[in-house]
Amino acid sequence: MTQTMPEHSEKTDRERTNTWKSAGHVIVDTLVAHGIERAHVVPGESFLEVLDGLHGSDIETIVCRHEGGATYMAEADGKMNQLPGIAMVTRGPGAANAHVGLHTAWQDSTPMILFVGLIPFAHRDREAFQEFDIKAWFDTGAKRVMVLDHAERASEIVAEAFFAAMSGRPGPVVIGLPEDVIRKQIDATLHPRIPVATGGMTTTDSDALALALAASTKPLFVTGGNDWTQEGADQFTAWLEEHHIPAAAEWRTQGTVPFDSPSYVGPIGYGRPRPTFDLFEETDLLVFVGTVPGDVITDGFLCRQDWNKKNFLVTIDSSLRGRSGPVSYQIVAKPDVFVRDLVKLELPVKDEWRTWTARMRAEQESFTALPDPAPSKGTARMDTLMANLVPTLPADAMITLGAGEHTNWAHRYFPTRRYASMISARNGSMGYSVPSAIAASLAHPGRRIVTIAGDGEFLMNGQELATAAQYGATPLVIVMDNQEYGTIRTHQERHYPDRVSGTQLKNPEFALMAQAFGGFGIKVEHDADIPAAVTAALKAIDEDHVFALIHLIVEQRVRAY
Repeated sequence: MTQTMPEHSEKTDRERTNTWKSAGHVIVDTLVAHGIERAHVVPGESFLEVLDGLHGSDIETIVCRHEGGATYMAEADGKMNQLPGIAMVTRGPGAANAHVGLHTAWQDSTPMILFVGLIPFAHRDREAFQEFDIKAWFDTGAKRVMVLDHAERASEIVAEAFFAAMSGRPGPVVIGLPEDVIRKQIDATLHPRIPVATGGMTTTDSDALALALAASTKPLFVTGGNDWTQEGADQFTAWLEEHHIPAAAEWRTQGTVPFDSPSYVGPIGYGRPRPTFDLFEETDLLVFVGTVPGDVITDGFLCRQDWNKKNFLVTIDSSLRGRSGPVSYQIVAKPDVFVRDLVKLELPVKDEWRTWTARMRAEQESFTALPDPAPSKGTARMDTLMANLVPTLPADAMITLGAGEHTNWAHRYFPTRRYASMISARNGSMGYSVPSAIAASLAHPGRRIVTIAGDGEFLMNGQELATAAQYGATPLVIVMDNQEYGTIRTHQERHYPDRVSGTQLKNPEFALMAQAFGGFGIKVEHDADIPAAVTAALKAIDEDHVFALIHLIVEQRVRAY
């Protein structure tokens, strides 16, 4: 019998030259190739093939206790790094629970990729178990929503997601993974990274900014967003200080210009404290870098709305999504490349700049001066805790925050001395504090990570302390317990005085919860006990290598400012 050779085909050539893997494994390989170090996961049977790919990979799998916690951790990871944070959840209920982190990433301009396991392709549109329409659910709150319907495109889809999350104004991307599709064997060749444009100042841009600064006597820069690097922040700070020009920080993004810099004049946002309260109207030139004058910065689209005011907006987002008020000039650039070109400007220093900056800096120093660390004889106070904690903090200490009036103590007193030393939910999302602190501790082992949680928001994701214990995260968690939803009570008192309704809480023993999860917990009711509690909590972190929680019982209606 004569033996015949098989017909030549593209498939046999590929089989001879490439390794074949499942689409789920190729997804993991692509994440590794893009530099991802950890994925935040609540497992589901819909994406078992991806979980199998994570087994033994270079990516650390952080198993979380709730999808909201997982996406908050991924979102925080995206804020701290130049790469998107990664979360993985299952279909239906899991996807619904994950939505809160997606909204945070959308409004905070954070690069994040959410992988969602889906029903098998063949079961679609038959009301299968936990079926939902992923594009209908997520399309208005994500930069892109993609479904892997063709297994051979697995690596390409992931590469496209990275590009979408990081290009232009950063944000979240959702990828749906049908469970049968990700099991298919495909060519394991990985799609290359897609470069992201960074923009930059043209000669015309540089001339326009130089002329505006030359004409200004009270210029003010406002930093914001999550698109900086430490190098860019350092160069920018040096330029500001050299020219005696002030800079404020967008709400909950403090640290780009260090807390101690003579050019730093404080945060701008809800409740805008002195010394930045009147800056928006007094300055004759505002330059936003990495952000735009949106709802929060303008106090609900009220401040800086006069189109005769001069505003320069430096952002890679040419659409200026979310901006309010006048636009005198737009420079399309990411912060680092803008700073690279900014430092080349030949700009003489004006005496008016020195006087203006010195005045605002003096007000900021007065506002942030620590209270007396000596305890009072009464109920525990956040002022006393901050006065005892802050002097112990190293230069690279980081604070993470959720939402509520309790965050104002950190806005006022916490010394943010480097970029990304304040990680918070600028969309006002509660429950962010504990997951973000865990993400920060895992990303930066050895750094002092502090989070201040309100009693209301702590119970929204406090169960993630189990995740902290499992993976060795060691944040200091301060729970400010005033037995109420404080921010809402403040609005209530303003609009419905003396009619308290729906804002009061009865709380458990948070310190005992911390101990039950495997950490250190201490309850403090009296101001006199605060110094010893802070010492004991820090000792537990440094010597026992566990997370620590201080449950601080405080009076109602006491505010940071």
